[in-house]
Amino acid sequence: MVEATNGEKIRGNGAPAAYLVFLAIAYLLTGILLLLLAFLLYRFQLSRNAVSVGIIVIYLLSNFVAGFLAGKKAKSKKYIWGLLMGSVYFLILAGMSLVMHSASDGTGLFTSFLLCAGGGTLGGMLS
Repeated sequence: MVEATNGEKIRGNGAPAAYLVFLAIAYLLTGILLLLLAFLLYRFQLSRNAVSVGIIVIYLLSNFVAGFLAGKKAKSKKYIWGLLMGSVYFLILAGMSLVMHSASDGTGLFTSFLLCAGGGTLGGMLS
């Protein structure tokens, strides 16, 4: 807790390490769900559209979980913490894509950002 100038205690939003753990959980969930999607693709010869929908659901679900956990931890302005989690998730994802030289066009990146930020915001709002 931080003490204000008038002697009141101000409650912080939690340790930054906790939010990094929430991001790690989101990436772990993403990895597990992508492996499951790859298995389903291999086993059932899923169409391209089914795989695209699966990837969208994975982005939304992973960021929803991170936003939900961040909202529970923050206890105030939960939707902003969810948005922050989704945005940081996207920045890491985009950075890894650039490093791997697999960046797509700007439209795909913008759509991915909206999915990540939207999923995180929704998770924060519902926490």
